[in-house]
Order: sequence, then C-alpha cells, then structure tokens
Amino acid sequence: MESEGSQTEIVTDRTGYELLTDPLLNKGTAFTQEERDEFDLNGLLPPNVGTLNGQVRRRMRALQEFATDLERYAFLRELQDTNETLFYALLESDLEGMMPLVYTPTVGLGCEHFSRVFRKPRGLFLSPPHVGRLEQILANPRFDKVEAICVTDGERILGLGDQGAGGMGIPIGKLALYTACGGINPQTTLPIMLDVGTDNHERLTDPLYVGWRSERIRGQAYDDFIEAFVLAVDKRWPHVLLQWEDFARANATRLLTRYRDRLCTFNDDIQGTAAVATGALLAAINVTGLPFSEQRIAVLGAGSAGTGIAGFLMRAMIHAGLSPEDASRRFYMVDKDGLLVEGMNNIEAFQRPFLQPANVAEHWKLEQPGRTSLLDVALNAGITALIGVSGQPGAFDKHIVTAMAARTPRPVIFPLSNPTSRAEAKPQDVIDWTSGRAIVGTGSPFPTVKHGGIEKHVDQTNNSYIFPGVALGSIAVQARRISDEMLMVAARTLAGLSPSRTDPTANLLPPVSDLRDISFKVALAVAAQARDEGLCEKLSAAEIEALVKRKMWRPAYLPYRRAGTR
Repeated sequence: MESEGSQTEIVTDRTGYELLTDPLLNKGTAFTQEERDEFDLNGLLPPNVGTLNGQVRRRMRALQEFATDLERYAFLRELQDTNETLFYALLESDLEGMMPLVYTPTVGLGCEHFSRVFRKPRGLFLSPPHVGRLEQILANPRFDKVEAICVTDGERILGLGDQGAGGMGIPIGKLALYTACGGINPQTTLPIMLDVGTDNHERLTDPLYVGWRSERIRGQAYDDFIEAFVLAVDKRWPHVLLQWEDFARANATRLLTRYRDRLCTFNDDIQGTAAVATGALLAAINVTGLPFSEQRIAVLGAGSAGTGIAGFLMRAMIHAGLSPEDASRRFYMVDKDGLLVEGMNNIEAFQRPFLQPANVAEHWKLEQPGRTSLLDVALNAGITALIGVSGQPGAFDKHIVTAMAARTPRPVIFPLSNPTSRAEAKPQDVIDWTSGRAIVGTGSPFPTVKHGGIEKHVDQTNNSYIFPGVALGSIAVQARRISDEMLMVAARTLAGLSPSRTDPTANLLPPVSDLRDISFKVALAVAAQARDEGLCEKLSAAEIEALVKRKMWRPAYLPYRRAGTR
C-alpha cells in the first residue's frame, strides 16, 4: 500500500493469516515469493504470483457477472474489507462506472439491506449504552492515524428516511470517495454510525436487524449523547476533520451551528450540496448568458439542504452586486405547505431569510386558492432556475416544467434528490418537454439524453465534485475550521473548470473521470482560503501545493519488510 510522502516500503511484524486478513496490508496473490518466505505465507496462497493489474482485471470480470447492482455493491464492500489497495485500484480503473455502485444510487439499496449484506465490521457503531465508554472505544491504537471522520445517525438517508444502523452505508461510501476522488489515505479515515435507535418499524421488527433495538432517543438525551461524542472526538484527535452526513432536518442545521466553531467540521448535505449547486449554476451563465444578479430561483424542499443551497446562491448574488434584501427576494422556497411566505406558522429560523412577502401572490391566479404551489410559482414568478431537494419523485411534472420554459428561454433545472428513484424529474423528460432548451443537472447518474439526433451526457451535480477536495485541502494544512468562504471558493473553482467556459454547447461540469484532478484544484483553493482567513499557518502557494500532494495516496503495492530485519 503506497502511503503519504516518499515511503518506498511497508514494515510490519504481522505474518501469516494475520497479515492476509488485514485489508490495509493484504496484497493477496501479489505477495512476491520472497515476501511469502519472509512472512510465512507459503501454502496460504495459490502458488502463482500475481500483479495488481491482473487482480483488477479478475475482479472486474467477477463484478460484471453479477445480475443486480445490490449484488455488485455487496461484492465491492467485501473486497474493501479484504484488500483496500485492490478495491481502490478497481475504482480508479473506471471511476465513472464504479461510483454509482459504491455510492448513489446503489448505496441507498445498501442501506436498506444493510443487515442482510453485513459481513464484517467497518468503522464504529456508537450507541447511548456506550456513552460512558466513548473515550475508551476511540482510544484503540488502530485509530491512531485518523484524520477524517464521516458520521451519521441514520435518520435521513438520502431520500429514503430513517434506516437506523443501515445508515452506516453512507459514511462508508462517502469516505470511499474521499480516497478514490480526493486521494486521502484510507487508513486515515473512520466511518462512524451514531446508533441512537430507529423509528422505522420495519427495521425494529426485522429479526436480522443488526442495530440497537430501541426507538430513537430525542430531546436532551439526544443532545447529551452528541455532546459526549464531540468531546471524545476532539480529545482524541484535536485536528480531525468531521463531516456530518444525513441527519434529519430537525438536527442537521442546529448541530452544524453548534459545533462549526469548535471543530474543523461541515455538513455535506447543507454545505456540500449548496457548493456544487452554486458551482453548476455559476457555470450555467456561460450557456444562458443571464447574469447571476438576474436569476430568480425556486427551490422545492425548504429543509436544511434547500436553505443551504439558497444561502450560498444568495451570497453569490450579493457578490454580483445585489443588496441582501434584493437577493433574498429572488428565492422562492416551496415545501409541503407551498410557497414559504411571511406570517406562516411553523417557520424555522434557517428559513426566515428566504420568506417572500405575504402578499407576493396577491395578483396571481392560483391553482388552489389559499395555497401557493410550485406550479403557481412557475406560472407567475418568472423563475430562471428550479432546484429540487425534496425527495419527491416526479415532483417536476410536465405542467411545471413547461410553465417555467414558457417564460425562460434556457431554463436551468436541477432535480438533485438521491437516489435515482427519488429524483424530481427524469432528464430525458425535461429535455423533451422543453424542446431541448433546458439545462439539466441531477444528483445521481442518469443515461445520456437525446434531442435532435444528438446525445448529451447528463451533468451529475453531485457533492463528489466538492467534498473530497474540501476535505483534502483542510486536512493538508490542518485548518482549524471550515468557513463558508472556503466552501464558496470550492464552488467558484468548480465553475472555473466548466467545459462550457470555452464551448456553450458543452456540459456544465467536467467528467466524473476527472474528479481526482478536480479535487486537487479544489483542495489548493480551499487551503489557500483557510490561510487567508487565518485558519491555518501562513503558507506560501508552493508550500500548500507540496502539502496537498503529500496527502494524495494512490493504490499501489509496495515491497514489504518484516519488522526487526534489514
């Protein structure tokens, strides 16, 4: 396993089965005959000495022979738990083809069926009965090198809701992309599931369920457990990066607010989604020609993700010259109760900056009097961009899309909900309904779209364009915090890499196959921004680049030497 820096060999005292069962050290059939002699591996492996490339070809063929994506997901998870170098070499050999299997959309199935495909523990499962032993659990020497944690409580897994302990599939998948896309060494990553129970009756009554069989704890008991967890993490790893993932609306924003100034931390659902949407929309200007200051944006789903997107876009509008008041009026946030306006009941604090005036629809002809729907917004508000983070499949129907397109020459439509089954619209439908005029980006991968005899790749407006680079840059310079401006510069960097800058007919985003290079450039920008804000040491551009490169690991087999020998 190639490590950070200039390491040229692996020194270990593990031998025999102990060596072969460590996924961070196992090379399988690629152990040389000399290594087999030195580490007591003769007889434990077939006699033929293989290579990493040969192993990748063999695993790729096996992968292709499975009938379903869930089977492929389970196969890849088992490979990750057996030989991480081979796992990442396989991902790197076809990143675009592998990402949908290790993350969205297939990871949703993996979470739903987690208890059935569970083979071997990975990461940590922490529950309230452990609260008095958190420091002891984290103290295991196996975790000494941890630099990045992804944590969930499993309550809002993609658009699938509460999956209990099955939510662990999300941090495992996210951190796999930290490595595959950002080059972060897998031995420095740690997925954590805060198993605080589940309110999913199907999980609780499943005899195979592996999680804590309890209803979810809430209120003060929940907050106390989260606080104990954060204190234990901060004590164990003072410089760790902690990513919050798939927490429910009631907790996501307030936990980020509570801890963002205590840890180097961010919430990918709120900030990563916002940054990639902002980057894609900034790139769309190359195609539409409409300045950012003139955009009018509707967001379906006014939870933490939706308001996070709106907040980033609003800052970009202010940067483009609008006043905060004018910028806020250009957002139409639509939730289950319709358009959010001043005076409505049950408005959350994080939604208030985006409320429209109570009389905004006074002269609109409403489809349903007393409730302003997304269709009403599309018919009357002159929106130029439509973003979906609602988890409601088909919510962008033909009536809404054609109403928007009737007033906007090049409508920008981003159905971002994951997995694919939860997307607000299918890209091909949107293209057909708008006679090819729409600019479409999705959260999960979709097939190419066709119009006028021309095929075009659908932009996957996915957080994987943002979070690996943000993590890499922050870890490389040991940033003390992750600021909004660090994420905003990530969005601008992504927009600057858009193929549409030189060709308005091209895609908004670079291909997924370029994610490693994209993450490197995002990391440089994020690290420089951290330096400029005083969130890390004063470093030159050359020093930052050297630190980032030093953190970028690639899957390769190094020679092994037994500890205590020369």
